Amino acid sequence: MTTLLWFKRDLRIHDHPALALAARDDRVVPLYIVEPEYWALPDTSGRQYAFLQESLSDLQTALRHLGSDLVIRVGDAVTVFQELYQTVKFDHVISHEETGNTWTFARDKRVAAWARRQGVRWTERPQSGVVRRLQGRDGWGGQRNAFIAQAQIEAPKVLPPCDLPSDPVPNLCAPDPCSGRQKGGRDHALSLLGGFLTDRGQTYRRAMSSPLQGAVACSRLSPHLALGTITIREVVQATVARQREIKGGPRDGWAGSLQSFQSRLAWRDHFMQKLEDEPALEHRCLHRAYEGMRPLEPDHSRLTAWENGETGLPFLDACMRSLRTVGWLNFRMRAMVVSVASYHLWLDWRSTGQHLARMFTDYEPGIHWSQMQMQSGTTGINTPRIYNPIKQGRDQDPTGIFTRRWLPELADVPDNHLHTPWIWDGAGRVLGKTYPEPIIDVAEAARVARDRIFSMRRSVDRSETQRVIHKHASRKDSAGHFVNDRARRKPRRSKADSAQLKFDL
Repeated sequence: MTTLLWFKRDLRIHDHPALALAARDDRVVPLYIVEPEYWALPDTSGRQYAFLQESLSDLQTALRHLGSDLVIRVGDAVTVFQELYQTVKFDHVISHEETGNTWTFARDKRVAAWARRQGVRWTERPQSGVVRRLQGRDGWGGQRNAFIAQAQIEAPKVLPPCDLPSDPVPNLCAPDPCSGRQKGGRDHALSLLGGFLTDRGQTYRRAMSSPLQGAVACSRLSPHLALGTITIREVVQATVARQREIKGGPRDGWAGSLQSFQSRLAWRDHFMQKLEDEPALEHRCLHRAYEGMRPLEPDHSRLTAWENGETGLPFLDACMRSLRTVGWLNFRMRAMVVSVASYHLWLDWRSTGQHLARMFTDYEPGIHWSQMQMQSGTTGINTPRIYNPIKQGRDQDPTGIFTRRWLPELADVPDNHLHTPWIWDGAGRVLGKTYPEPIIDVAEAARVARDRIFSMRRSVDRSETQRVIHKHASRKDSAGHFVNDRARRKPRRSKADSAQLKFDL
């Protein structure tokens, strides 16, 4: 009999628990299924598909070096499994647990039902600190930390040969104007990790909020973690090793930056655990009382202006245009664009979330939808934070280099008016002609939104709030570390949790 090793979002051979288990068997078929229906979803895009193709090519090369190959099939997963079952009669499927979107969750349930009917075992292995079938957040931190501390699993030296044919990888997505997109594949991931830990990461804590410096100072590992070309355990342990190297050395920024980075790696698992525990949060407000607070049918003129970077708010528009071309924003900018959409423009997080999901090369459903709700004020347990896009522009882009790069039509606007061109004497030469007038009054829109959101918070059912806290709130000690505390039933929200994290890899 044959074992089928189903690659999903784990495109590597190192530190791969599912591969290590499958390698014990006499015959192994490494399989990746390109699913056209998935790539037609409204939260997927060509930039993500291109990153996938590069990562698949890299994985295929790695498997060939082990004497095997990657069998690529195109189609519905259950149909592919049935066709392979008739050919090779496998009796065991091994894969990693996946915390994906609603579509992949439903697909996995269909595959599980098919496997039961055929008498095929399906074994899933965890590949991160996310815990399946978790009953509550008490004790989660200890489980997560124990997994991360385990020794990495070496790639097998050899695999049994596999000579099954592959389907050609089709062009499923329309051309994507993302010229600055990051490249896929494990070699790129390792290069990024090495460069961050030895050079770029020194200014991480200070520079990660800057739209210019953050692009260099951040690790940029997020798309690789999302597709599994590298594991979070590898990244954490490499960072620990680097922390030991610099321990006791000069205080030159490294210690604080690496500590902050480790914290954000832990928060990554924390937010993914939310979607694992409550898959419906992709489509439903985490705190159910907030359903209906904003219109489900968005104001399409506002939504379109926001998507295209044509709101008349320069720093916001620069971020949205940059995202379209580069496929990445640092966390502060992500938080700001969601905040303005949710509060100032009063757009529902589901409509804005799908656009951002398509734009992010590093789209990770667990983080994305948890953060969309957190930044939109629908969790019921996080303090709403209404970013002022004018203040953010002045604070984060004081010289206007970033804004002018993406809004060349504002080239003639003086520096002191760049983020508020409507009060410039020469505004009539630009606004309404080459650049739009602002579609909202920032201060008034923020006031109205603040009144609405805090009125809602005062009226919600406290029992529902306690449900969300028990299931999803972090358990941290006074230093902000996740703790293993099964006795605490009403965890205190720390300052970091309620103040919206600068979560950025």
